[in-house]
Amino acid sequence: MTKIMEKFGCKVFNDAVMQERLTKNTYKELQKTIKKGETLNYEIAREVASAMKDWAIENGATHFTHWFHPLSGATAEKHESFVTTAGGGKIIMEFSPSNLVKGEADASSFPSGGLRDTFEARGYTAWDPTSYAFIKDNILCIPTVFCSYSGEALDHKTPLLRSMEALNKQAMRILHLFGNENVDHVKATAGAEQEYFLVDKKNFDQREDLILSGRTLIGAMPPKGQEMNDHYYGQIKTRVSEFMKDLNEELWEVGIQAKTEHNEVAPSQHELANNFLTINVSADQNNLTMEIMKKVARKHDLECLLHEKPFAGVNGSGKHNNWSLKTDTGMNLLEPGDTPMENAQFLLFLSAIIKAVDEYQDLLRISISSAGNDHRLGASEAPPAIVSIFLGDELSEILDSIRLDKPYQNKERAKIQIGVHTIPTFPKDNTDRNRTSPFAFTGNKFEFRMPGSSASIATPNTILDTVVAEELKGFADRLEKAEDLNDEIHKVIKETLKKHSRIIFNGNGYDPSWIKEAERRGLSNYASTPEALAHYLDKKNVKVFVDNGVLSKTECESRYEIYLEKYYKTINIEAKTMLEMLKKDVLPSSVKFEEALCEVLCGKQKLKMDVKGSYEEKTLKKVADLKKGIVKDLEKMEKLLNENKESDPLKKAFFYRDKIIPLMGSVRKNTDELELITDRKYWPMPSYRELLFGVD
Repeated sequence: MTKIMEKFGCKVFNDAVMQERLTKNTYKELQKTIKKGETLNYEIAREVASAMKDWAIENGATHFTHWFHPLSGATAEKHESFVTTAGGGKIIMEFSPSNLVKGEADASSFPSGGLRDTFEARGYTAWDPTSYAFIKDNILCIPTVFCSYSGEALDHKTPLLRSMEALNKQAMRILHLFGNENVDHVKATAGAEQEYFLVDKKNFDQREDLILSGRTLIGAMPPKGQEMNDHYYGQIKTRVSEFMKDLNEELWEVGIQAKTEHNEVAPSQHELANNFLTINVSADQNNLTMEIMKKVARKHDLECLLHEKPFAGVNGSGKHNNWSLKTDTGMNLLEPGDTPMENAQFLLFLSAIIKAVDEYQDLLRISISSAGNDHRLGASEAPPAIVSIFLGDELSEILDSIRLDKPYQNKERAKIQIGVHTIPTFPKDNTDRNRTSPFAFTGNKFEFRMPGSSASIATPNTILDTVVAEELKGFADRLEKAEDLNDEIHKVIKETLKKHSRIIFNGNGYDPSWIKEAERRGLSNYASTPEALAHYLDKKNVKVFVDNGVLSKTECESRYEIYLEKYYKTINIEAKTMLEMLKKDVLPSSVKFEEALCEVLCGKQKLKMDVKGSYEEKTLKKVADLKKGIVKDLEKMEKLLNENKESDPLKKAFFYRDKIIPLMGSVRKNTDELELITDRKYWPMPSYRELLFGVD
């Protein structure tokens, strides 16, 4: 225990380090920036930079970097040395306030959606003092935002910070109406549940599809998959346990707590859940967690797969985003209390969220869109693409009583009886858990279950913060003019529920009847990324970003292009990888298998043996038929890829969805069938059996 306490946060320039190394006045001013968003002056930055440099060097750092989240989807860093020449062959260790506050990066080399031409290269990184600096691999990492020379956001974090300010502003207006004068600010908090796969590195290295696209583009299911449910919460294998132990220690050093870790449903699938933190810090920590997971896995000769669907036929991986609202005084605004019927403040915030999710269901769907997540949504391990809210029976009954003007029959909360006398009974939670719901209330927070495992949680949380801020603004505008505040609050809640209760659905999201029911209710159902992104620039969506100061119209347009480009480029890479694997590995290997079968057939014929209907004859014909189908589809796919000259990004995305993906599916079907009848010694790559069950 002592070792853990000493290790935790030892590589983080956290609050304890600041108190120890900064003067009282500097610490106080820095806390105003961190907690209240006040501007930090240059002299304060000078002392912080000096203290941060000394601390980093004492802890083994030789370089520093501005660590940011560009729209390419990964984190980025450019290392700068502390060492500066001082004349006479001597050096000094230097880290100025400007080094801390501002950096420069080549903005033309990152996705910009047309905001920057190639010759317009200058971009800036700017320190985010609300997220602690940390040391990684002897590099001082300073969390920053990233913007262009002309000030447009080129990262995930800048809009997130803007959305947090918008949400705080509007939530504070509501709280002041309820007399909460002691509250200084409201922050959205998040905790990410990160799912991932671990496979043996030697098997990974033999799979070109895993290396280049992160998922298997071909591969037949083994006789056993996840149908026995024996992996979920099962005993963690020794090698995985050793990985998790080392992972925890590295995470502890940078102040990240893995609150939960366990086996997930699919073989070789696991989950790690981080603690609840302010959203921008949570996003930073989740990105850092993904980096460290991949690094630690390789130390154990493993590879960590973060793709949403690395294996067809078994569960894919999501990143459940648990979202709530908390004041600086510690009040959770989504805590119903013992009598939620009488908690007007809770019901008002809940109504704003219901209205926001209903009016901006398309934006929420867009926020989690990607080529990878399209494989996962609607399958047995993920919510459907239809956005809805789960509230549970008790809360739904309360809202119905308000909406329909009928008395609410308050019920004593039922107790769960286990049936074993030595185990005490305990009260039920307010809600059950609905794993099919995209946006489920789970007692004092909402679990947004749609995000994919490889994505940053910054974008979905930016959308959530923005749309909820918009609805709170509308509520506050109305309530601040009310003659009778209590009466007006009741009217706002009642009118909201009457108009937007269609988004509430407590049933089975996997049931085919829900699709028809959702359509009847007027809910959107965008099954693919292009369908969703087609609505990104809808007037109401651009307006909500612009009005709340989260994204400008130009920034919206650039992100629209970036998201579409990422979608079709991903599928293009997958298609070309599949072509290469089939041409250079699978088809040549199947020829060798055919030759072996022919040799046996010829030998039998020489011996005048009857070969009609034999295993060799039937298999040879089957192989030839499958190869013929594969080659036909490959030639068609190659021709389409070479001839496609579409320039419109949306049309190009639909081209890949409608033309290339179906062909890839057809190729895969025939290839997987070919694998099932091919002698193992001829198959050119590790099978699903080796990948899914190859870690001991």
